[in-house]
Amino acid sequence: MGPFRTGTAAAVIALLLALPACSVGESGASTAKTIRLGVDLPLTGAESRAGATTLNGVRFYVQRHPTLDGFNIALDARDDPGGATRDTSRSVLNVQGLIADPQVLAVIGPFDSNVARAQIPIANRAHLALVSPATSSRCLTKEPFLPAALNPMRTAIPCKGAGLPSPVELRPTGINNYFRLSTTDDLQGPAAADYASKRLHLRRMAVISDGEAYGQALANGFRARFNKLGGSVVVHQDILSSKTLDLTAFLQLAKNDGAQGVYFGGTAANGACAVRSQMASVFGAGTAAPMLGGDGIALDPACVRDAGASASGIYATVPAPDAEQIDSAQPIVAAFKKQFGRPGDYGPYTIAAYDATGVVYDAIDRAIKAAGGNMPARDSIVAELAATTGYSGSTGRFGFDAAGDTTLRLLSIFQPGAGDPITGWTWVDTIDYSAAPPY
Repeated sequence: MGPFRTGTAAAVIALLLALPACSVGESGASTAKTIRLGVDLPLTGAESRAGATTLNGVRFYVQRHPTLDGFNIALDARDDPGGATRDTSRSVLNVQGLIADPQVLAVIGPFDSNVARAQIPIANRAHLALVSPATSSRCLTKEPFLPAALNPMRTAIPCKGAGLPSPVELRPTGINNYFRLSTTDDLQGPAAADYASKRLHLRRMAVISDGEAYGQALANGFRARFNKLGGSVVVHQDILSSKTLDLTAFLQLAKNDGAQGVYFGGTAANGACAVRSQMASVFGAGTAAPMLGGDGIALDPACVRDAGASASGIYATVPAPDAEQIDSAQPIVAAFKKQFGRPGDYGPYTIAAYDATGVVYDAIDRAIKAAGGNMPARDSIVAELAATTGYSGSTGRFGFDAAGDTTLRLLSIFQPGAGDPITGWTWVDTIDYSAAPPY
């Protein structure tokens, strides 16, 4: 999925917009000389709030830049509510519809990694660029699923080994057409390890995973990085995911072995934050023995409810920057909030979507100029995006590597309010791997 798991960011953001269920026409401009940007986001369903606030970022950029090199810019925004059910049939119809319109030169989206797996091959055959502000599954762009250096067993886990198609399978033409602004899941475990070691000064940890590929990869990445930083994982266990599972005996063993906290690789739906509640009876109440995890629990009100009074001792990574903590983004954030007005119009991916639209404009601008001022071909947009090395976005200067991943590898750490799902989560730190990955 994307950086926030299904139903997490959506539940945090209070949405006051009413949006159509299928497509949203965004411009009344003449079609005589018009370029359309497709948008594919969840505008209804469990992730509708996150999708709508992401769409607002695209709309805001287009409102500020209604023309480009003499072309009117219009949006064709399509609803893709399949995140919660994993049903990608709508996403296939959406991308096929966008491909059928010759004025559509690129697409902002998708929002979820499972949707991306369905759309990339179809768009690839049509030479249509997809630029996602949110997806984070490594296998969308790179092998392996987990690099050997992030596996305590020192063996790489290929995408097939995690039950996922390889990036090559997703690109039948052999040319990459998929680009994203969020970084990848394999960096979440290391980022939590850096925070645990360097900020919380923890030296001994217990590690649990929910037994699923995503959770195991995060747990393994944490273990490898934590050990490299001089820490020690005193006990490790993969469990069968269940909110009713009692891990009190395991937690007592961890404490007896000197564990100062717990890392849980997995999701709130698979019992991560119920484990946090159980920690209180072993480690005592309060935040002295924290629990860390990934975006499977981050920003999720259900996690806060499951953790109860111990919620404030949770720290969770998100593989994307928090724009409100970046100085260069402040003028854009302020301008957006002034224009849109309502708190519910802004969300975690609003500024990422704004930058995604900006980098697409930049690629189209170069392609138009190369075409002598004429409408460029879709494959020229793909080529220009692939050649992007130093776009100045609101969150920083970035480009795309050979696989289509952003070179601005920022991860955020969030902490929930104490026991109150309504309080929400607060940013506490940013881990920056832009200079080099942590392995």
